[in-house]
Amino acid sequence: MTYQTINPYTGQTIQTFPDATEAEVDAALKTAHDTFLEWRSRPIADRVAVLAKAAEILQENRSDYAATLTLEMGKITAEAEAEVDLCVGMLRYYVEHGEELLAPRPIPAKGYGDTDVQLVNDPMGVIFAVEPWNFPYYQVVRITAPQATAGNVVVLKHASNVPQSAARMERLFLEAGAPEGLLTNLYLPHDLTEHVIASPYVRGVALTGSEKAGGHVASLAAKHLKKSTLELGGADAFIVLDDADVDKAADWAVFGRNWNAGQVCVSSKRLIVTDAVYDRFLARYREGTAKLVAGDPADPKTTLAPLSSAGAVETLKKQVASAVEQGAKVEYLAEVPDQGAFFPPAIVTGITEDNDAFHTEFFGPVAQIYRAKDEDDAVRIANDSPFGLGGSVFSNDIHHAQEVARRLDTGMVAINHPTVVAADIPFGGVKNSGYGHELLDLGLKEFVNQKVIAVADIDGAF
Repeated sequence: MTYQTINPYTGQTIQTFPDATEAEVDAALKTAHDTFLEWRSRPIADRVAVLAKAAEILQENRSDYAATLTLEMGKITAEAEAEVDLCVGMLRYYVEHGEELLAPRPIPAKGYGDTDVQLVNDPMGVIFAVEPWNFPYYQVVRITAPQATAGNVVVLKHASNVPQSAARMERLFLEAGAPEGLLTNLYLPHDLTEHVIASPYVRGVALTGSEKAGGHVASLAAKHLKKSTLELGGADAFIVLDDADVDKAADWAVFGRNWNAGQVCVSSKRLIVTDAVYDRFLARYREGTAKLVAGDPADPKTTLAPLSSAGAVETLKKQVASAVEQGAKVEYLAEVPDQGAFFPPAIVTGITEDNDAFHTEFFGPVAQIYRAKDEDDAVRIANDSPFGLGGSVFSNDIHHAQEVARRLDTGMVAINHPTVVAADIPFGGVKNSGYGHELLDLGLKEFVNQKVIAVADIDGAF
């Protein structure tokens, strides 16, 4: 496995990094564990002070941090800066709320006083985080902010194409005053993954990535009796009902499908539109997508980024070609430069249920568009998917849209918006999109020991 920075726009290899050796891994795990033994005893106020400083550093150096994202995975400048802002928000959420969220919870129990039985939140230890390339900072902060608040430490295996982003996250926390070992970046080869998971120092495993990677890592975690959380792929349904503001829905669909070049687990991948408004929606979507400007991601005029790599382009080409071979139709809506790992924004229609594309995630600026007979048919199409991460419902009747949202078999649903990604909203899915949550108290408590402490000063026998 090679960790290297390859600029997706120029194709130039900027820097290559050597894999960690087994001895280096063992030393890092020992350091992380020793740090945990000290970190867990610090008052929560001291822990979150590090997060506050990290947020301050990010905010003050926003453009500089964003530039690394643009360099390594081709994110346009505006989206890179927005990712930095999101990280700042997550860090500050735990600064503001960490102590109250970790406070002991009194449990009313028969025969006990009001505070005799408590549920306390004890940190577990080293958490092994396996993270993807599409949001190189956000993914790291999303696991590190809550776990550091809880008193845990994190060992990071980041994607091989964002090694500089990974290193910057490690340095960020050190610069913010964290002890060495609070967040440890390892350029870990695949063949040492089980070695890390098997370590007695490691108490939990958090992965964001593909179904294949999730299944493999989860099986290793289970083998070694370690708790795991998984955030995997998604094929989010974007449902437009009869009474929706069609223009608004189509405009949001252009954003929801094409932001970050469509390389988002919770982007709007399946646009499911009721028959009554389908033609109008499709015309507006075509018009909006045709205005996207592909080019140098560092140029402020660029609104469509390249994909993360030439390999990602080839994968998407094969998926679209397979869909067409099985009867679907593809229409390309905008031109892209010859230079760079670009894929032209497109729509795929006429996808039947026996077409492999019907149950496939397209990780790029390709929208699957479905004509639903009515609302019930839209819900049926939405739920006929192996994935269940996010989704959207567009309607002018908010109460009814919420009712439709409850019918969707997915972890998150946005009303009249493509996504619910925010610093103060929990994140998680169902089905092949994984299990467990990140952010808020849900993410904070995924890797804590919710320990019962009971004062059992009771006369008599059971």
